[in-house]
Amino acid sequence: MKCGYVAILGRPNAGKSSLINRIVGEQVAIVTRRRQTTRNNILGVFNDKDAQIIFIDTPGVHHSKNKLDKFMMKNVRSAIGSADVVVYLIDASTIVDEEELDYIKMLKSKVKNVLVVLNKVDKKLLAQIDADVKISVKEGVNIDVLLKKIEELLPIGEPIFSADEFTDRSVNFLVCEFIRGILLEKIDNEIPHGVAVVVDACAENEKNVVMDISIIVENERHKGFVIGKGGALVKELGVRAREYAEKLFGKPVVMHIFVKVDENWRDRNISSYGY
Repeated sequence: MKCGYVAILGRPNAGKSSLINRIVGEQVAIVTRRRQTTRNNILGVFNDKDAQIIFIDTPGVHHSKNKLDKFMMKNVRSAIGSADVVVYLIDASTIVDEEELDYIKMLKSKVKNVLVVLNKVDKKLLAQIDADVKISVKEGVNIDVLLKKIEELLPIGEPIFSADEFTDRSVNFLVCEFIRGILLEKIDNEIPHGVAVVVDACAENEKNVVMDISIIVENERHKGFVIGKGGALVKELGVRAREYAEKLFGKPVVMHIFVKVDENWRDRNISSYGY
């Protein structure tokens, strides 16, 4: 059978995380309207009778500004280096500029197997570029065609993951990303990328799981936004995250969420929060 790694690249909001979630059938990556949602390379595993495709979701291609940005771009380079196939995803409803065209040319000159894929073809097409596949993740258009093209390029090999595994990430990581995803949707534009979510403690026994989770923000004002009026937002986070965690653990979860301030953590303390 075929087995290999596929890196999904593209500009922010091209639909990379949505594509992986659609193919894998589980939420392994955050999907929001905001740019630069994904920070880590996240693996999603797809299995069929002929192949195992291990997808690597990456941060959107962009210019580095701080240590967190540089970490994210390092992840992009790492994903390219370890991939058997690179899928470069383009939002078909946007105009492709010269910078992006040059980046695609560079990719093709350095990577053997590159597929250029237009996403969001259910919208008005503005991108003027030759593509290997045209898809709509939202409508499920041509996802099977894309998978077939990917499989053709993969090497022959034995499966790396078992058939029931859909990601290499821990449950703790998935819960943190789920919470961060809610925050990206709920809070003000200036705050989301200054937020980190970490599990401080997780104790599991036969009956339940007890989790202590910290949400890290950059100042007291942002802390107030995350807590919400009368604690409304942090309560909502607790309810939704607990329900999500219970599905992953398969048992009741007791969850404690704390909001803490760590000024300028993106420049000083990114390693403390798993980045």
